[in-house]
Amino acid sequence: GRVSVKAQPRRRLRDLSRVDRRHQALQLRRQRKEAVLAEKRSLGSRDGPPHLVVLVPLHSRAAAHDTLRLLQSQDSAVVHVDEGRAGGFALLCPRLKQRWRFVTAQAGDLHAVLDLAKVADSLLFILDPADGWDSAGEHCLSCLFTQGLPSYALAVPGGTDLPPKKRIDARKKLAKAIEKRFPEAKLFPLNTEQESLLLLRHLATQKQRHLAFRDRRAHLLAYAAEFVPGQESDLVGILKVSGFVRGQTLNVNSLVHIVGHGDFQMSQVDAPPDPLTLNPRVVKGQKRSQDMEVQDDSVNGTDEMEEDVKVLMKADPNKQESLQSEVVPDPMEGEQTWPTEEELQEAEASLKANRRVVKVPKGTSKYQAAWIVDDGEEGNQEDDDDEDDDIDDMMEEAVSQEGESSEEEEEPAEEECETMTISECLRDDQYDEKVEEDEQMLERYKQERMDEMFPDEVDTPRDVPARVRFQKYRGLKSFRTSPWDPKENLPRDYARIFQFQDFSRTRKHLFRQIEKEETEGASVGWYVTLHVCNVPVSVMESFREGKPLVLFSLLPHEQKMSVLNFLVRRHPSNSEPVRAKEELIFHCGFRRFRASPLFSQHTSADKHKLERFLRLDAALVVTVYAPITFPPASVLLFKQRSNGMHDLIATGSLVSVDPDRIVIKRLVLSGHPFKIFTKMAVVRYMFFNREDVMWFKPVELRTKWGRRGHIKEPLGTHGHMKCHFDGQLKSQDTVLLNLYKRVFPKWTYDPHVPEPVPWVRSESVLPVQEVEME
Repeated sequence: GRVSVKAQPRRRLRDLSRVDRRHQALQLRRQRKEAVLAEKRSLGSRDGPPHLVVLVPLHSRAAAHDTLRLLQSQDSAVVHVDEGRAGGFALLCPRLKQRWRFVTAQAGDLHAVLDLAKVADSLLFILDPADGWDSAGEHCLSCLFTQGLPSYALAVPGGTDLPPKKRIDARKKLAKAIEKRFPEAKLFPLNTEQESLLLLRHLATQKQRHLAFRDRRAHLLAYAAEFVPGQESDLVGILKVSGFVRGQTLNVNSLVHIVGHGDFQMSQVDAPPDPLTLNPRVVKGQKRSQDMEVQDDSVNGTDEMEEDVKVLMKADPNKQESLQSEVVPDPMEGEQTWPTEEELQEAEASLKANRRVVKVPKGTSKYQAAWIVDDGEEGNQEDDDDEDDDIDDMMEEAVSQEGESSEEEEEPAEEECETMTISECLRDDQYDEKVEEDEQMLERYKQERMDEMFPDEVDTPRDVPARVRFQKYRGLKSFRTSPWDPKENLPRDYARIFQFQDFSRTRKHLFRQIEKEETEGASVGWYVTLHVCNVPVSVMESFREGKPLVLFSLLPHEQKMSVLNFLVRRHPSNSEPVRAKEELIFHCGFRRFRASPLFSQHTSADKHKLERFLRLDAALVVTVYAPITFPPASVLLFKQRSNGMHDLIATGSLVSVDPDRIVIKRLVLSGHPFKIFTKMAVVRYMFFNREDVMWFKPVELRTKWGRRGHIKEPLGTHGHMKCHFDGQLKSQDTVLLNLYKRVFPKWTYDPHVPEPVPWVRSESVLPVQEVEME
């Protein structure tokens, strides 16, 4: 008989009454409020890490040292001065039950500002009372806003020397100036101790802004560091980095990324005594001579090393992440079984048929003779290489000129010429160099304008048959719907990279694990010492110079190479032409590296058209070989000037890690109607011999005025052809033939990025309106 339902359906269980729904909403609201309050209380408290405040001067006249002096002058506060770094100190306030660490980012040092902003809890912008910020400060703000801005406050020291009336006017003017960048932001004057206390209270109580790329990874800013040289070499050893764990629990078996230096393994994690404890142990009878007490960390550091250090955990070789970033391809992997005797005989017969006579030196074996190349053959090979180099297709002239070598080969030759010449007057030479740079820039502007006016159009070469020159290209019935296999004709570099079966599923699984599971390791707020293995001594040298040392723990697979796709948009401050496969500097999340990217259109289709230049008016996808990073992550693209400055050219975010994203390069061959009939036309100048017309006969034609057609037959031997269209052509119309080829980025990944020169606004950029086309 009929069995009764044992359990209620899920839908009925989900249906709550109005009172229950109200009660549930109230509970959720209360939970969120408690979570925010708990986060505020933990930051800078006894159990959490110290509140890290980074001072960023935005004007050359902004007085950061006056701000630091005022912040240090708090009553009943203990000040620990950082050793070896100017302008860094820790502030302990037992009365407020808060502890802060203040670090000053040197004005003009872009890498230091960006690295400190990656780990800072709050940024304190120091403004000039008259102008607010200068052009260098504007550049710094653009970079910080794109990377991700944590909580911030605006301080204005000085301005007391102005008369009271002018002071009010200056303040109103400054408030109006900052409204665009910082809407609803409050300006804090910073001239007295009372005002500095107000600022500290604001920093402690304001809502914390979250940066997604750092909240899911453990990170720390080095408080102290020690280098132990290795047994084999003094240049590589173990780096002992001490600091407060932030973000997530730090596991010793995961890899750690030192920003600007690379990925490393850890051997163990120690737990030394906390140097910034709110309740230090006081010896009986000891009295404080004054409310404010200044201690030097150079003394504490030696005592700390002498005390017994507790080992928290050691790395397990079985569970430890590997440093392998690339797959080592096996050249024999795709080999077939041994050929049969018939196949061997066929191969030998074909060799005999293709045998040619070559003059060789006396005593040369058959095997050696096979490697000797004729002069003509060598020339063909060079031409073939030129075809593969995508830069040669940028301009029509590059296609038609004979024996032209690639730009990469020309540049070193130019450099050699410059080093060989000995000038009598150095000033004239320097001036000439500047003029040469201007001419190169003008040429680039012309190329960019040509690409805008005649997108992807090239001239058919006269000296090489079109079927040979464009043999790697194919025609498509429809760019949108025609199939293209993503695994077809992959380059050798694809054997070196890693690919996910389902990237989004892996990402969700990892983030779910981070949210739910309690990983073993050093908890957030602990003061720990990490033993990082095989670190070059240059890392310690940069730390001694006063540069910040920032460490991020990597999620699984984040050390492995793959193909990354970023969605970027041109930054309005820069309009110089940027060509595809030109070396750019990437700041992606916590990494920075150099690479030569491809640009392609951002569409929902399965094929994406290559763009030869980074366009000013549209968002483009930048494709590059780089280590895997799980989004969300911001990206900044810089271009290095000849004087060493880094110009911000584009900003955006990481879209996906997908080697199967197909980037298609399009070539357009153009011809002109010679004789026009009702639906027929004789077209010339597209090809210059009969065989080429026959070869490209299956490819569909289109015109600039929207007609579609196909080649019927060749006429004569000079490339004229009879074509059929869906309507009558106009005499001023142009006939086009589209050819397509899949392109891949160049493997030029370099994790070393040179330190930038302090940024100054460039005055020598040519405005676009001045560029005249010939």
